[in-house]
Amino acid sequence: MSGETERGWRAAARTQAGSAFFMPEPRPGSETVVLTAEQMARTITRIAHEIVEKNPGVDDLAIVGIHTRGAYLGRRIHALVREIAGREVAFGDLDISFYRDDVAARGAIGVVPRTPQPVVKDTHLPFAVDGATVVLVDDVLYTGRTIRAAIDALFDYGRPAAVQLAVLVDRGHRELPIRPDYVGKNMPTALDERIDVRVKECDGVDEVVLVRARGV
Repeated sequence: MSGETERGWRAAARTQAGSAFFMPEPRPGSETVVLTAEQMARTITRIAHEIVEKNPGVDDLAIVGIHTRGAYLGRRIHALVREIAGREVAFGDLDISFYRDDVAARGAIGVVPRTPQPVVKDTHLPFAVDGATVVLVDDVLYTGRTIRAAIDALFDYGRPAAVQLAVLVDRGHRELPIRPDYVGKNMPTALDERIDVRVKECDGVDEVVLVRARGV
């Protein structure tokens, strides 16, 4: 990585850390935009640089996105990591539907905002998990149960040398002792709020919004 490139991304990271960069954008109704498309792109780029910095001598590095939006974010991070590192890096995606312990609670009436049931996807891990350093990528870190399920699913395919975690948004309210290695944005929330990460591939737009319960 050239000195000019490194100075550029470090300057962008400092800009993101400032309050002006993360100034929420009000929107009529119950939504507030907390990351625009441009801000998302810069945040993903910063995460990719941090992954390369933390794993300079790792040959068996793999980026694995957790379905659904984590898989799309993971693919973007993977492309950037390959470009920054200047070498091949493995990529895969992981479905955790059958490993969840909270399926019965998702979609339950009376939960505000309502959380939809997960849609079963395919898992693709076209690399040897044994001995690999795997960076799991998800859109929002909340209770930690999704990540626990992802680790369980991953270990059914092999024993990685290490597992790291990258998330676009950490909204707090952890129920399990799980901490991310790379965080795009820390966004404290209330229990009756929700963070929605939207990506062009399935939502038609790149943005992160805070959704409040009706009447709040």
